[in-house]
Amino acid sequence: MSRADGSFADGDLWAGVRDVFPLMLGVIPFALVAGIAAVNAGLTLTEAVALSVIVFAGASQLAALDLLSSNAPLAVVVGTAVVINLRMVMYSASIAPHFARYAARMRAALAYLLTDQAYALSVAKFAENDERSRWRYYLGAAAPLWVVWQIGTVVGVVVGAGVPERWGLTFAVPLVFLALLVPAMKDRPTTAAGAAGGAVAVVAAGLPLNLGLLTGAVSGVAVGLLAEAIGR
Repeated sequence: MSRADGSFADGDLWAGVRDVFPLMLGVIPFALVAGIAAVNAGLTLTEAVALSVIVFAGASQLAALDLLSSNAPLAVVVGTAVVINLRMVMYSASIAPHFARYAARMRAALAYLLTDQAYALSVAKFAENDERSRWRYYLGAAAPLWVVWQIGTVVGVVVGAGVPERWGLTFAVPLVFLALLVPAMKDRPTTAAGAAGGAVAVVAAGLPLNLGLLTGAVSGVAVGLLAEAIGR
């Protein structure tokens, strides 16, 4: 049995907090934009917070809010959010073996907190240090992200509600998507996926029921998988 089952007061939890702290600089403005987008979509503070707590997925939240502001059908909103968040299935499959010995209830709680940042930090740390407590380090990395995201969303709603519409803060949403997309396009499959998804979304913008974004997302995933298969 490793030190993973030692005292809760060990340094593993705080190591996760320390490692995730620099990433907060990127999360805070993203959360603010999510709150502003919620205001633009016509959500109240309570509704925006409920969406943020239940969904807790930045890109999916922004896509859902954009579609809600366009009066898209609920099925399209949910479908788009699910497609955009499919990467979490791969993250879960990758990190699950590290938590296999924990109770199902604990695994479910940890799964709720899964994000790109928490996943990347945790798998890197687990590979580097086999003695590191799995759930404590992961919780230390994941929980602060959740707290900052919720606070940022609330501040974004409050700020967004007081900003005149002529300031055009809605333009912040596509800018955030671009900021997320460009760094991710670091190899052929991801570049092909981003280019194809963006192009299809633009061409399909006039589809009924606001299906353009969903069509673009599905197309991007398909092209990325195809490019990866060809490159093997």
